[in-house]
Amino acid sequence: MKMTQLFAGQTARFIATTLLLLSLSAFGCSSSTADKPSGDGHSEHDGHDHDHPSEGPHGGSLIELGAEEYHAELVHDEKAGSVTIYLLDSAAKVATPIDATELTINLKHDGMGEQFKLTASPDAGDPTGKSSKFVSSDAELAEDLDHEGADAQLVVTIGGKQYRGAVAHDHDHEGHDH
Repeated sequence: MKMTQLFAGQTARFIATTLLLLSLSAFGCSSSTADKPSGDGHSEHDGHDHDHPSEGPHGGSLIELGAEEYHAELVHDEKAGSVTIYLLDSAAKVATPIDATELTINLKHDGMGEQFKLTASPDAGDPTGKSSKFVSSDAELAEDLDHEGADAQLVVTIGGKQYRGAVAHDHDHEGHDH
């Protein structure tokens, strides 16, 4: 009889543990956007309730900066050969002008490292001396972002603090083949 009681106790603990794990996974933070290979940090949530937009207000891909303190939106205009970064708030909805004159994208592909500067190009609503929009017309950056296996990281300083965010470029967009 003792063996039966021991088995019943182990079974009950197993079922309780399984139910706990299932409930935790069901209520965890889920994203409507596929977790990007960019390491966008969504695995380290602090339990807050928030939305995960799939793209920025200009239709570009999002880059998380810090623990979702800010976001950047990358818009790649292939016809013009330009790359534009828009700095956004924590919800990735409102422009966040900063006093920097440039941003940097560090990019590695085919074993080679390169650095590209995007210069401030203030949007119409940005206050004097600040910019939420940064542009590069360097065709090489636009081209390199399309390389399969390209590893790019945005580097920006906001309020004296440096932020880095992995750039995930969607290779399945319309208009060209890879």
